[in-house]
Amino acid sequence: MNFSLEIGPHADLNTLPSVKDVYVTMLPGGDYKETAEKSGDLVKKDFNPVPHFPARSIENEIQLKDYISRCKDLGVKQALVIGGSREPIGKFDSSIQLLETGFFEGIKIGIAGHPEGSPDISDSELEKAMKEKTPLADYIVTQWLLDPSTIADFISKQTLPVHVGITGPLKISSLLKFASIVGAKNSINFLKSNTSKALDLLKPKDPNELINNLKSVTEHFHIYTFGGLKETNKWLIENNYAKEK
Repeated sequence: MNFSLEIGPHADLNTLPSVKDVYVTMLPGGDYKETAEKSGDLVKKDFNPVPHFPARSIENEIQLKDYISRCKDLGVKQALVIGGSREPIGKFDSSIQLLETGFFEGIKIGIAGHPEGSPDISDSELEKAMKEKTPLADYIVTQWLLDPSTIADFISKQTLPVHVGITGPLKISSLLKFASIVGAKNSINFLKSNTSKALDLLKPKDPNELINNLKSVTEHFHIYTFGGLKETNKWLIENNYAKEK
């Protein structure tokens, strides 16, 4: 199995486990130059950085070209092209608009998948966008999920490899909180139906439960750490998914 994880542009790289692919976020209001620079730092440490390219946080073609050029010059060979979760600051409103510029030539492209939908866009619009993006991409990274049946159904309908979004070991109460923020309705119902006691809310949920249910349909898992990088590293090492440095 292959594991990737996600960090911010100010993360301490000395805390990372020995996974290959490390995604670098560019959050709303963030500076793309910081994300590019952190990606370059990862190359120097023999990681494969995957910077985020959020369409709504990029002003225009000039800025997009500069961002891509900086990344390529620093040794970046892969990118995650997404819409982002804010109002557009410039002319780009969707990931397909970035992809159609043709500026990403020579870069392996990941796109976002939303098996449980999104609070920002209708299901029909999501389906239409996926059909438009798929021919221009190499693989899909999903939102983090907990309901294996929803994920398996989504994977069965795709023509590209799917990297399933999971969380590191988090308390169920925290998972419910994050699920409500991203609109993961099926995962919320799945959690509630599998949580029998109030005390269970305080226990960490082991990601292996979901992994074991899905390893027959995918070998790629993308970890959203939600600030719990230390615990995620510990879990990866204890389960022999990564080696201790």
